[in-house]
Amino acid sequence: MIIIAFAPKTSKILPRMFCKVPHHCAPIIRIAKNRYIMLQFIRRGHIAQIYLTWRAIKLLHSYGWLFIKVCSCPPKDLMKRARNVFSCVKLCKLSLNMYAPLIQTPRALYKKLKRQMAL
Repeated sequence: MIIIAFAPKTSKILPRMFCKVPHHCAPIIRIAKNRYIMLQFIRRGHIAQIYLTWRAIKLLHSYGWLFIKVCSCPPKDLMKRARNVFSCVKLCKLSLNMYAPLIQTPRALYKKLKRQMAL
């Protein structure tokens, strides 16, 4: 199971100028019953792995983060392939094995995933 997290705030300047809310997204991968890893995009070639629990996810939700659960498995070589991504959206699409070249902003990804969940 993969959870895609969408944040209303970011420290990056370009997403604040060009993207509507949400400004940032990150994949969260379940590794055990109550253990998750959030892959946080920092810059090209640098992906931070943040270990979370369900309590931490609820805390993020109270700060305004939005979450969408997707029932799929991440690729086995995700961290190796993630070195070449240019944005947080590309990282999320890579973790979902999604090929959608027109989706470039977190808002577009959010709308696409919401539409898929409604079907």
